[in-house]
Amino acid sequence: MTTPDGAYAAAFASHRAELEVHCYRMTGSASDAEELVQETFLRAWRHRDRYQGTASMRTWLYRIATNACLDRLRAASRRTQPVGLGGSPLDAVPWLEPLPDSVLDRAEADAGPEAVVVDRETITLGFVAVLQLLPPRQRAALVAHDLVGLSGAETAALLDTPVSAVNSLLQRARATVRREPPSVGEDADPDLVARYVAAHEAGDVDALLALVADDVRLAMPPEPPTFGRDASAAALREILDPDRNGSWRLVPVAANRQPATAGYLRRPGDDLHRAASLDLLTVVAGRITAIDTFLGEHWFPRFALPLTVPPP
Repeated sequence: MTTPDGAYAAAFASHRAELEVHCYRMTGSASDAEELVQETFLRAWRHRDRYQGTASMRTWLYRIATNACLDRLRAASRRTQPVGLGGSPLDAVPWLEPLPDSVLDRAEADAGPEAVVVDRETITLGFVAVLQLLPPRQRAALVAHDLVGLSGAETAALLDTPVSAVNSLLQRARATVRREPPSVGEDADPDLVARYVAAHEAGDVDALLALVADDVRLAMPPEPPTFGRDASAAALREILDPDRNGSWRLVPVAANRQPATAGYLRRPGDDLHRAASLDLLTVVAGRITAIDTFLGEHWFPRFALPLTVPPP
């Protein structure tokens, strides 16, 4: 099949966002996903003469992307960590990164009639963490078949294995997911997020505690997580201490189809609030059950946010 180079480039670009979501599910890393999409396009471009049109361009690109991910996973030295008492699969995956909702929005907007829309339940931090507990080929089979919507035969071709082997991989992967059910949480509640922002900016620990569940989990990798209201109160008082850290400004954002905030900190003596951290909230029954904090300014450009903001 001969297709003009411009048509190939347009076809590749039309699948960029959904391939980025696929690579993110495979690796748990937003930065790796960006690199792997570029690697996918480079591999596809170098071998574009091999595309015969017997499968859809989308399926062909997913096969290349999956192989790029499997190559990256084989080369990586990452290891999951044991989940402690009362812990979460999130605590077992120290490299896990948030994915901006803007990527998910583009994936849904670009999805063709054969594509599966990105369900919130399959992209939350907790679910992506559970995926990382699976061996890479089980993960690839589950993501391709159950989440992307490829058929058994397409998944078998993608992994270069018989359909019977795919069925075995799926059976084992699904069993692990059932054993480690993630806390998916609820859709964002604008009022709850607004109250969280107001309490955080005011340094009002009591107001924050009124928003969280009794067994709330606070995580700020690489530090071990904190569990429960009492331990959380102590941690929050330290974080929000104006004499120690300064004042905060929070901007509501969204990642992994979860409510989130981008935190700017103005330290004593500084005249600007500077990018400091990203908080992802898990909400169940109207209460915040988990706050996953990602430190550093490097998250902010991914969310199209500035690195500094002036004081109000």
